[in-house]
Amino acid sequence: MARSRQRTERVSRVDRRTVAFALLGTAVVVLYSVFVPLQTVLFDTPLPLSFILGAAVCGAPLLAVNRPRTAIALFAVAAVASPLFVSIADVAASPWPWSVPALLSFVLLVGVVTFRHGARLGAFPLVIGSLASLALPLLRQDVLAPAGVAANVTANLIVTASVVLATYLIAALTAGRLRVSEELTKEREHSALEESRRALVEERTRIARELHDVIAHSMSVIQVQASTARYRLPEIDPTAAEEFDSIAATARSSLTEMRRMLGVLRTEDQTADLAPQQRIDDIPALVDTIRRAGVTVGLEITGPVADAPTAVQIATYRIAQEALSNAVRHAHGAAVTVRVQADAARVGLRVRNARPATADEPRSGGHGLRGMRERVELLGGTFTASPTPDGGWEVSATLPTALPAVDATADTTADTEENP
Repeated sequence: MARSRQRTERVSRVDRRTVAFALLGTAVVVLYSVFVPLQTVLFDTPLPLSFILGAAVCGAPLLAVNRPRTAIALFAVAAVASPLFVSIADVAASPWPWSVPALLSFVLLVGVVTFRHGARLGAFPLVIGSLASLALPLLRQDVLAPAGVAANVTANLIVTASVVLATYLIAALTAGRLRVSEELTKEREHSALEESRRALVEERTRIARELHDVIAHSMSVIQVQASTARYRLPEIDPTAAEEFDSIAATARSSLTEMRRMLGVLRTEDQTADLAPQQRIDDIPALVDTIRRAGVTVGLEITGPVADAPTAVQIATYRIAQEALSNAVRHAHGAAVTVRVQADAARVGLRVRNARPATADEPRSGGHGLRGMRERVELLGGTFTASPTPDGGWEVSATLPTALPAVDATADTTADTEENP
């Protein structure tokens, strides 16, 4: 969601800049097309010189988008030069020293530099242009000799200074407002991110507290009762005592997994030890635990399983563990077979149970099956879980050994976030 929002904002920002640049370019072309004939016809400036001065005066706002200092220098030279190449007779009937196209170019230049590069740099074209326009009557005192010209020149300078100053203030205020708005938007996004992060941490802390206070406590009680059963109940036979010892060992292993998971939930930066120890070599011990519960389990492991990547090793063990747990819960009294076959390209796992002696409730795609499927898909493998023709159930997973984009950390993170 956040990436989509950032991408949309970036695209809209590019669109706005493109439209603004296109409008600025259009204004420059229009001003240039008016400046050249006006300078040539009204002020008797040679046509080639009008083209050069017009390109400098009218093109400066467009150049100021990326090169403001060059644009200011170019505009200052052209703005001073263009009013000098006029005849006295034409000045009396035309605005001088700023013609209308030159005035509008001056306004655009000050606005673009101020809005784009800040008020400090925008003050340079304002001051330079104003001082240059005041110096022009001193350079061409002959222009002010006819009656009424001095008043027209004074009015022209006042209008130019007022319009450009107003443009400078508006551009500075608008740019400041936009910058403040952008900073507020970034601050809101940062606050929302921090709020979601805090909510996530609080939720993880709550889950960790519930697991510690309820589940871990119950498992501790089970472990203690099972460990002390042979001492508290002297009349039990050795077989039952071994069963209690097996229950205590399983409870201790579950408590170890619970502590590891609590460490992950209570570590915000995910720096806790996330790597579990169980791999394919630990599947025989897992099968022995199931056998001690009275379930007939056949095991076959072939191929170079020790050469498989760590992520594949862990995933294979966890899938076998979940599949055996499902078989024990849902297929009471049914025999189970576990086959692990490895080669240079993949590791295959198949856990199959026969038809249960008594009918059980239908299976559904619960959290166990979904977790196994997600684990396999994370590693780029294939997973199937379906009933067999004889009424049993089979879980099959194939995991590739070539994992260029997956490491053990990603898998063990998922592992520690599941129930042991």
